This record gives sequence, C-alpha cells and structure tokens, in this order.
Amino acid sequence: MTPTTASDSPLIDDFDVDQIGVWGDPSTTEVTGDQIAAYAAATNDPHPWHLSGRQAPIVFAVVPTFTLMAERAMAPVPDHLMLRILHGEQDIRSHRPIVAGDRLTSRSRVVGIHGKSSGVVVTTAIETVDDTGAPVVSQSFAGFFRGGRWEPDAGEAFPEHALSPRVSARPADFVVQQRIDPDQTHRYAAASGDPMPIHTDDEFARAMGLPGIIAHGLCTMAFTSVGLVETVCPADPGRLSRLAVRFAGIARPGDQLSTRYFDLGAAGSDAAFGFTTMCGDDPVITDGLAVVRGQEAST
Repeated sequence: MTPTTASDSPLIDDFDVDQIGVWGDPSTTEVTGDQIAAYAAATNDPHPWHLSGRQAPIVFAVVPTFTLMAERAMAPVPDHLMLRILHGEQDIRSHRPIVAGDRLTSRSRVVGIHGKSSGVVVTTAIETVDDTGAPVVSQSFAGFFRGGRWEPDAGEAFPEHALSPRVSARPADFVVQQRIDPDQTHRYAAASGDPMPIHTDDEFARAMGLPGIIAHGLCTMAFTSVGLVETVCPADPGRLSRLAVRFAGIARPGDQLSTRYFDLGAAGSDAAFGFTTMCGDDPVITDGLAVVRGQEAST
C-alpha cells in the first residue's frame, strides 16, 4: 500500500489512492418478487407493479448492492475514519427495470477521492449486469468522511446533477407531500438490508449526537421517485431511468416531507426534472435530478 502523503504530516490522513480503479469481488443475487414487494411497501410506494413484485422501483437497485457498495467505499479509508461516514450523494441510472427472477451480478470500484473543508469524499461506482452480461443499473455513491483531512484531489468527481438556483427559485411545476410513518425506519431496514442502528435504536442514535432515530436517506430518495412516477409516468414506472440526489439534512419518523419538482424540458425523447425535498424549512434532499425516458413527459 502506498500512502498518499508523508506520514510525518499531522494535517493529512493516509487515504490509499492505489485503490482508485480497483474492482472489488463481484456479488451475485437472484431477485424475488417478495423482495420487490417488501421494498415497495417499506417506501410507501403504491404502484401495483411494485407492490405485486412484478417490477422493482428504481431505488430498489441499492438492495443487491448495499453491502458491496459500502465495503468498497471503505477500501482507501484509514481505520480511524471508517465510522465517520455519511451518505453524501447517490446517482442511479437504470438501463432497464429490475424484475422478479433477475439474476444480477454487481461489482464496484473507487473512482475518486476529494478533500473538502470539513471532510473527505470517496466516490464509488457500481455496475450491475444480468446473467447475459447486459447492463441493468449503473450507480455512483459518495461517502463523506467527517473530519477527514486530505488536501489533494484524485480520480473522478461525482457525476454532475446540480440544480440551478434560477430554477429552484421559481414556482414548482408540481409538489408532492409525503409523511414518514412512525415505523418507517424499521420497515425500511428490514426490506433494504441496511442495519445501521441510527435508524432503529433511539438510544444509539442519541449517543451519535443525533436527536433520535433518523430516516434512511435512501428511503427519502425512494419517496421522491414515488412522487415522480405518480405524476409523470404512472402507466410505465420503468420510464424513470435516472435519479440523482444530494442528501442535505435529516428527517425523522412522523415528519412531513414536501418535494418540489421542476420541469427542466426535453432532451431528445427524454424529459428531465429537478427537485428538492424539505422538512418544514429544512432541506432534506437538494440538487435532485430525474430523467424520464421515452417521450416528453406531461404534468
């Protein structure tokens, strides 16, 4: 292992840049209808294709890749920072919907390490293919390591999905209100395979400096996809082909979320939407970007 900096510098942590571009071991999963249905129920997704287990919603793509994604993100990180990870951003690009019976193989690699004023961002890419080798989903995951100290930039930055302030300042094209149920985090933990106790153990969450149990960021991301599908492509939810977000704040069981969606216009036959999610006056998700394939969407 080659350290990134001289070990005598007290201001720099030893992130291992040699891990950039190295693929981790692949992982194979067979998707069942029960898994899909459980994920839909855990994210309050009412679409009959999802609730029946026929076809997975777009954010379900994190379920077969969650452990692999997290483990690879840790590969270049010094031991003392591993428990200081926050989920910074997620970008999911669906090449075609996941369906029950799919046998999926995924692998991941770190693609970039970037120092920030209050921590270090490690960007990981995840690729998922079916049993013929055809691409199914491509994802990017940004892990933010609080308090990390690293001045250089190495590798690729997270894919761009910023929402222009000019857009977010104008009236939304549509708004969707959603509520996090009192038992939402427990249901989501079981359906997603995310066991982090900050989402299920109030005492542990408070010991971590939080106000109590908080909602999974990926659950709130799934909420935003529900609002899009219900409004833009209810006849075919598989047309939602990209969903990218920045996790900007926390939400808790019982909170009411308001997501404002902005029609960004068409690019060829695809339609793009920006969005932000608020809990009262506090941002939960910012710089949301969605792409709906196939035709210009109408709201």
